[in-house]
Amino acid sequence: MSQSNPATVVKLSIMMFLQFFVWGAWFATLGLCLGGNDLGDFAGGAYGSAPIGAMIAPLFLGLIADRFFPSQIVMGVLFLIGGALLLSVPGVAASGNGELMVWLMIGNMLTYMPTLGLANSIAFSHLDRIVFPKVRVWGTIGWIIAGLVVGILGWSAKFNMFYLAGGASLALGAFSFLLPHTPAPAKGEKVDARALLMVDAFGLFKRPAFAVFMICSTLICVPLAYYYGVTSMFLQNTGFLQPASTMTIGQISEIFFMLLIPFFFRRLGVKWMILVGMLAWVARYLLFAFGAPDQVALMLFAGVALHGICYDFFFVTGFMYTDKVAPKKVRSQAQSMLVFFTQGLGMYVGYAIVFGIFFQGPGSLFKIPVDFSGLGDGVSGFGDLTAEIGSLREASESGFFSQLMQMFSKSMPEGVDSKLLADTMAQWQSYWILPAIIAGVIAVIFFLGFWDKIQVADADEDDAEVIADATEAASPDESSAP
Repeated sequence: MSQSNPATVVKLSIMMFLQFFVWGAWFATLGLCLGGNDLGDFAGGAYGSAPIGAMIAPLFLGLIADRFFPSQIVMGVLFLIGGALLLSVPGVAASGNGELMVWLMIGNMLTYMPTLGLANSIAFSHLDRIVFPKVRVWGTIGWIIAGLVVGILGWSAKFNMFYLAGGASLALGAFSFLLPHTPAPAKGEKVDARALLMVDAFGLFKRPAFAVFMICSTLICVPLAYYYGVTSMFLQNTGFLQPASTMTIGQISEIFFMLLIPFFFRRLGVKWMILVGMLAWVARYLLFAFGAPDQVALMLFAGVALHGICYDFFFVTGFMYTDKVAPKKVRSQAQSMLVFFTQGLGMYVGYAIVFGIFFQGPGSLFKIPVDFSGLGDGVSGFGDLTAEIGSLREASESGFFSQLMQMFSKSMPEGVDSKLLADTMAQWQSYWILPAIIAGVIAVIFFLGFWDKIQVADADEDDAEVIADATEAASPDESSAP
């Protein structure tokens, strides 16, 4: 680790900002974009691109990126390739070729996901650990700004957002070659198959509390996929003017609660931190469900704002717990395993369930046909209501700041068919009840099955150090990206 000089801090902050700007520009409202352009049948595969990338990224890093090339060079090449793939999406989507569109997204996420680890590697090689959170927070800011820009431009439901993401990816690809030189960390070392396949980390399942934690972490990603997959569609149907901008409220709350983690840790402990995170998911979906019939703005805003608790209290705490219980020599494997099961397997299955139910149609898991439509009721009125709202809403010619404030604006255009609106809102209410029940059941299982007295943070541990641990561990799961 070298000194954290100001020029290095600025460069790495720009890197983090652009990295999450790229993802945030298209991922948050992808469901709305696909559903509003008659490509909703491909939503499960499109969203599944991120989990696929998360499952394969550790292998890429272990076999290639960490052994043969400087980290900043690998990162630059990956973002240039990813940018080209993103720029290809609008044209392919316009032609109606949904299958090729999904493959482009998968290709992009196969290039993007490894950069999460690469960015951390570059940052920790050139920063004092205590400075890292100050740099990493620019990633969340990048996601927020991306959402605001997409909303202000009126691209929440348009494939134009991929041009924005692709351009930012190319810019970061070029900028990466200017980052501080970071040699391949494992250059010259033999390939450790046990480490790559996380074999030693699986031994942690012998610890009953960890087994319960890992199983519940994987399962909770099913209701999590509901939020990432269809919230933008829901907000549009309830009259929000800029769903992409509105959803950035969740990332803003994430920054706030990240800073409060040390405070709550010392008072609640691991079990109650994670349990509060799970219960926040239950509360979020109940707010969405019971706020839907009358489109109650306060309830819907609160549901989005709960993202900070949902994400920080569960995932950040989970990464810190894993880091504590794992022996030092297998900590890296344990973190990779947690990402594999949550970001990867859990989210992949979750998106298949979410869109299988929403569109009431068959899907696939690893190319195996599945049909989850019988697990719940879909929202058949989404397309018609989206089209009607779009046709009745007049284009806005307001200035920048007026557009910016529309992240808080919700108004249903006059003339919307009242029966269509009522029926669709009833469908949304039924749709949101299921993830609330799933999250509630998982919370009960976790409450009854998780008993671990381990202290993740000592009472005298410095707050900044705790935040550094939390931020470092949580970096792979910005899905969300934040």
